[in-house]
Amino acid sequence: MSRVSLCKLRAAEHIFVADAAVLVAGLHPPCYGPSMIVPTPLLSGRLIARYKRFLMDVRVGEKVIIVHCPNSGSMEGCLPADAEVLVSPKTGQGKLPYVAEWIRGPDGWIGINTHRSNAIVAEALRERRIAELAAYGTVRPEVRYGDHSRVDFLLTEPGLPDCYVEVKNTTWPGSDGALAFPDAVTARGLKHLRELSVRVSKGDRGVLLFLANRPHGSFVRACHERDPAYAQALQAAHRAGVEILAYRTSIEPPSVTVRERLPVRLE
Repeated sequence: MSRVSLCKLRAAEHIFVADAAVLVAGLHPPCYGPSMIVPTPLLSGRLIARYKRFLMDVRVGEKVIIVHCPNSGSMEGCLPADAEVLVSPKTGQGKLPYVAEWIRGPDGWIGINTHRSNAIVAEALRERRIAELAAYGTVRPEVRYGDHSRVDFLLTEPGLPDCYVEVKNTTWPGSDGALAFPDAVTARGLKHLRELSVRVSKGDRGVLLFLANRPHGSFVRACHERDPAYAQALQAAHRAGVEILAYRTSIEPPSVTVRERLPVRLE
């Protein structure tokens, strides 16, 4: 489908909210380029609580439903009381019928489904919207590497070094105007930094891409407040040659587009 046709299709869409009999309208984005689009219809409700890491109670009209919340972090700064939540219908396996996608913060929509982050970046890579990686024509997700790990993306192109890319959904709002990662201690994140550094030492490119998934913040940094070891490891990885990038999303449910590059501060 052409970009023009896609824009016309989005403009004509209506997303009906089940049970609540509410029309989620006026949510279609300007056509910056191809977007990641989540399953519809979207259900709009109000946050009651997030608990046991992966569960969320949402009030929809007179009902309370339990939805899957695919986010292993603390979600600190992303859970305003009684905030509007958008959930999508579950696809594939799983007992719960809905998945939490976005929550409305004081700054706008926040992408809380970390399982979508790679899909958002994959679309941007295939459309060559990330300038630093646009020279690569082949994008392979979930390729084995390192110590029993899978890299989010392996980019290849004849004549260029292989490029290993790890993606981090970034939503912690710093009081200094930053978006920061992680929002809790992450042993897995440390492992990824080490493995990217190893790839660089072997002549490949290693890239850590922070996906700034909310409007807050004018730059991205490591969250030394929540994981000082990760902040130190990020600096060490950068000194070892790992490239640190940050890009912000434009969220207009049901679509998400990689929109602009943000500066990264490593101090």
